[in-house]
Amino acid sequence: MRIQILGCSGGIGAGSRTSAMLVDNDVLIDAGTGIGDLELEDIDSIRHVFLTHAHLDHVAGLPMLADRVFDENFKEPLNVYAREETLRALQDHLFNGVIWPDFSKLPSAHNPMLRYRVCSPGDTVTIGHRDFYAVDVMHTVPTLGYTVQNSGGAFAVSGDTKSNETLWPVLNACDDLRVLVIEVSFPDEMAQLAADSGHYCPSTLTKDLERLHHSPEIWLTGMKPGEEETILEQVTKAAPQKNIKMLSRGTVLTV
Repeated sequence: MRIQILGCSGGIGAGSRTSAMLVDNDVLIDAGTGIGDLELEDIDSIRHVFLTHAHLDHVAGLPMLADRVFDENFKEPLNVYAREETLRALQDHLFNGVIWPDFSKLPSAHNPMLRYRVCSPGDTVTIGHRDFYAVDVMHTVPTLGYTVQNSGGAFAVSGDTKSNETLWPVLNACDDLRVLVIEVSFPDEMAQLAADSGHYCPSTLTKDLERLHHSPEIWLTGMKPGEEETILEQVTKAAPQKNIKMLSRGTVLTV
């Protein structure tokens, strides 16, 4: 698998793009502002989107994506996989005919281009040679992480989360976990804000990393603009034995 990081920032400004990862050429994990940098032909190849949750930094690009790939004579729809609560939020607040057209009813309600697929914790969705497994995590709204498995190994995406009891057993069950992309939004000086908003800070993340039985590459994502170097320094100082790196837009991971 080839995982291209289109956006990995917790905000915008100075070239920052929010969460979006392109798996091979047809699957997105999250649909933040990063998808806008793709070439048109690359956008047109996307037919599956796995959302972690409904917050705007993870879904902001989805309406424009649906508009771009829409075709009244489509051969394959755009499938959006997420928790039921996330899909309901999209329907109520984005694709509601006011903020954006309801592409789940176009070109017709009987044969829509945009199709919602409920993906609950514990579900596996197989697309080609890849198995996407949904994991419950702890955020301020219902949220998923994902593990993605193929014959070459597995990689995992935490979604937005704070310390939790659900992600780590799933990761430990992945004997061939090669890559872990995990969010840490605030430095330790903002630990209370991180906890209140459902995010890791370096101290809580590194404490949870002690529970990980494997030694994958660990890539930090979702950091607030301007805090990246501080967060990276605090994480690597607290967990010097781990292979920890900071994700950046344009990074390509291979599994």
